[in-house]
Amino acid sequence: MKLRAVHAPAKSSDSHVFIPDSGQAWVRLVVALLIASIGAVGMWSVVVVMPTVQAEFATTRGAISFSTTMIFLGFGVGGVIMGRITDRVGIVAAMAVSIVLLTIAYVLAGLSTALWQFIAISFLIGLGASATFAPLMAEASHWFERYRGLAVTIVASGNYVAGTVWPPIVNWGTQAYGWRATHIAIGLFCGVSMMILLLILRAIMGGGAARDHANAPPPRVDLNLSTNTLTVLLCIASISCCVAMAMPQVHLVAYCGDLGYGVARGAEMLSMMMAFGIVSRIGSGFVADRFGGLVTLMIGSSAQAFALLFYLFFDSLTSLYLISGMFGLFQGGIVPSYAIIVRDAMPAREAATRVGIVIFASVFGMSFGGWVSGVIFDVTGSYAAAFANGFAWNVVNMAIVLGLLLRARGRGRLAVA
Repeated sequence: MKLRAVHAPAKSSDSHVFIPDSGQAWVRLVVALLIASIGAVGMWSVVVVMPTVQAEFATTRGAISFSTTMIFLGFGVGGVIMGRITDRVGIVAAMAVSIVLLTIAYVLAGLSTALWQFIAISFLIGLGASATFAPLMAEASHWFERYRGLAVTIVASGNYVAGTVWPPIVNWGTQAYGWRATHIAIGLFCGVSMMILLLILRAIMGGGAARDHANAPPPRVDLNLSTNTLTVLLCIASISCCVAMAMPQVHLVAYCGDLGYGVARGAEMLSMMMAFGIVSRIGSGFVADRFGGLVTLMIGSSAQAFALLFYLFFDSLTSLYLISGMFGLFQGGIVPSYAIIVRDAMPAREAATRVGIVIFASVFGMSFGGWVSGVIFDVTGSYAAAFANGFAWNVVNMAIVLGLLLRARGRGRLAVA
């Protein structure tokens, strides 16, 4: 099956048919962002409590890092499953399943009594958080045409809003009440608040939500590749960039502790990194709407590689704050670019599933990168080799994206504004 550019159909005269880029689309987007900002706590809480849990269970850095691996794997598998549910019956059903899983997982994590239990439940946490990212990005892409890139990156920013807000809260709760009570409290809060927001979203979307996919704008980019071939290439690229991305995101807190700056400083840096990532993600949406997802991806990947090099040469407290802010500012638009590319080049009816597959590849890269960085630290006693490993993987990503970019330029389909 070849990807062909298709002219947009004429607007329907049915007043009940949802119109992309309408006022209702922006209202939906705000609610979706709030849901994502709460539910994405599943990607960040374990990173903050990792040193505390490691000390309680008397384990190695590599062993406790496997809990982040399980979160990312659950997040990736869940993205495909929830994406499939979204394509078939809608985002509301997928999100409801996700909320129930997330609530149960956090309560069980707080009750775990052994390391293997904590690691196994981490997979369930990732599974529960999954609908807040890939399926929600794909769903938001159906709500917009002119501002599709911006809409996708705004929803994706929920992950970074969570990364900005949640780490200091989780660190405070852990210091004041312990990591177990903090996990239980997170689960209960997510269950109640996210369900309320989901009911609001369902009310806004109304009974016609199931027709949105059929009326969504068609693909507008032709790379003359089959959907499967393009999916595979994007998966390899996303694995590579996310192995690189995982090193600072997963190990920054522990790295600061090892350097003697304290876990709290690391949590602050992680929060700052995510805050700058929000700026980067939204800014990348404007770039994507003007130049397309491939150009946006290439810019972000190149900048991320540049930032990783600084971690190899500077480790003072001030420099780490600066580099972490720079890293967040550079890499924020990378992952949403994959969703934009998929939506621009593939049919709407399978967008959530395809985005879920590519995001699964990216979180596999995050999980592998987080785990292997911990192993490299255990072997070398330093994070220098781990940062170098991340840079090498980033170069692989850049090579793949450059190839697709040259192909797009050759076919005259580079810009899709």
